[in-house]
Amino acid sequence: MAAQAQETIKVGILHSLSGTMAISETTLKDAMLMLIEEQNKKGGVLGKKLEAVVVDPASNWPLFAEKARDLLTKDKVAAVFGCWTSVSRKSVLPVFEEMNGLLFYPVQYEGEESSRNVFYTGAAPNQQAIPAVDYLAEKEKVQRWVLAGTDYVYPRTTNKILETYLKSKGVKAEDIMINYTPFGHSDWQSIVADIKKFGMAGKKTAVVSTINGDANVPFYKELGNQGIKAEDIPVVAFSVGEEELAGIDTKPLVGHLAAWNYFMSVEDPVNSAFIKQWKSFIKDEKRVTNDPMEAHYIGFNMWVKAVEKAGTTAPDAVIDAIVGVTVPNLTGGYSAMMPNHHITKPVLIGEIQEDGQFEIVSKTPGLVVGDEWSDFLPDSKDLISDWRAPMGCGNFNVKTGKCGGKGA
Repeated sequence: MAAQAQETIKVGILHSLSGTMAISETTLKDAMLMLIEEQNKKGGVLGKKLEAVVVDPASNWPLFAEKARDLLTKDKVAAVFGCWTSVSRKSVLPVFEEMNGLLFYPVQYEGEESSRNVFYTGAAPNQQAIPAVDYLAEKEKVQRWVLAGTDYVYPRTTNKILETYLKSKGVKAEDIMINYTPFGHSDWQSIVADIKKFGMAGKKTAVVSTINGDANVPFYKELGNQGIKAEDIPVVAFSVGEEELAGIDTKPLVGHLAAWNYFMSVEDPVNSAFIKQWKSFIKDEKRVTNDPMEAHYIGFNMWVKAVEKAGTTAPDAVIDAIVGVTVPNLTGGYSAMMPNHHITKPVLIGEIQEDGQFEIVSKTPGLVVGDEWSDFLPDSKDLISDWRAPMGCGNFNVKTGKCGGKGA
């Protein structure tokens, strides 16, 4: 009953404010503070004010787990919004499962996971990577593929899915080049030279980039240095959005692509209101919005709705209440929380413009349901996740009719 006696409902914010991922994550902390302030203006939740508890895990993966444990045990937060890289999410996952906490994770990821305690509001591979490859193959007639990523779980698993997918579409092994670089990689000369050479085989070539964080800046610069233009070898990125483009010279990037579920340039009244609110909150006309911010906007509003529906912030009640909850997204529709704890989203492809914004060149006709277990990996093609009673399973095998355990 002690929790009921608290004057405020505490909300944890677990984002890197220093280190290599700060370039991407600081904005998400700010977005959460704005959403919490806004909710408090409406009277809070269940008649109580929300209180943000901000910590800095400093782009240090083990520190994420430590900070998550503190938020749940010492600060007694009702829910946590946080993490960016999959390494940080994998690091905190056992903590949330052990302490029965709630994590809202706002970034596109590799799939192959479903936890009762995590709500995945970013894209699964079928909501970003697969549609991006389809777009390049159909619209740009791409036949050779460079899969370039930062060396950790998200790029490696996504590329494994894409490699299998491309081969299933008849692409030969010699037409796929795969490359990994460490976090913060800065010397791209020889890799870009290899990409250029690979693209000279007389077949249309594209780069599918899962390069993360601040390594993107020297990568695009080097493409420009070596005269690789978007019309020659287009790059489609899954981790480059408005925020990453804000501080750099975008000339070498013009015409390259990114696949997301939201762009700041979306013309919709809900989005216009959100941008206006953001600029006024951050007191900077130049600050941009981006996809993971929209994911926090959706996730936070879903959490509020589920808490109100349950009449309590108790995790088990919120987990039961949140499936089927729908809230507006920023692209002119509604997103729903599915039984697999992933949400429905449209998929957009945007072309980088000189001002660092994106011109939307493609949009899925409807909403795509996030697929937690890829159809293109042998170990997961028969698995589904459904956290509702009576199944309550994150990796149910439809062939054997058995639940494989927790689901992570």
